[in-house]
Amino acid sequence: MTDTPEKTITAILDALEGAIAIFDDLLRSIPAEALDIKRGEGFWTLREHAAHLADVQPMGLERMRRILTEDVPQFVPFSPDQEKETEKPPLIPVDEIIANFRAGRKKQLELLKNASADDWKRTAIHPEYEQYGLFIFTRHILMHDHWHMYRMEELWLTRDEYLSKL
Repeated sequence: MTDTPEKTITAILDALEGAIAIFDDLLRSIPAEALDIKRGEGFWTLREHAAHLADVQPMGLERMRRILTEDVPQFVPFSPDQEKETEKPPLIPVDEIIANFRAGRKKQLELLKNASADDWKRTAIHPEYEQYGLFIFTRHILMHDHWHMYRMEELWLTRDEYLSKL
């Protein structure tokens, strides 16, 4: 990996921190009656998207720790669909989802803000990706956050005929 400018790392860290407020505001803006509507076959509900973002925070933190402490750690793909049970999971309250996301993200940020320039160059192996390491994974988390938040807003506000089928 080439040297990543410090300003890029700072921008990513600022955006990861800002995602906490965006997530909080977005989730609190959605009417309670809209949280558990399935818009189509294979679509997640808004609550499922939100809970997923909160649920993956510990996994992200653990991957960061491993990248920072192990010599080229190897990871396996994370697939939430394989994790789901056949029974419906309990409906997690919005306040709990937000609190879990916030707590997990703050732990990640604490670790990342203490990373050195050399730490940001640390690499890892992941079978899904040609390149992987602290920088790429951290940027991936940011993109993952925003993809799910965009999808939540789309599922909430978009009329059926304009809804993307992704």
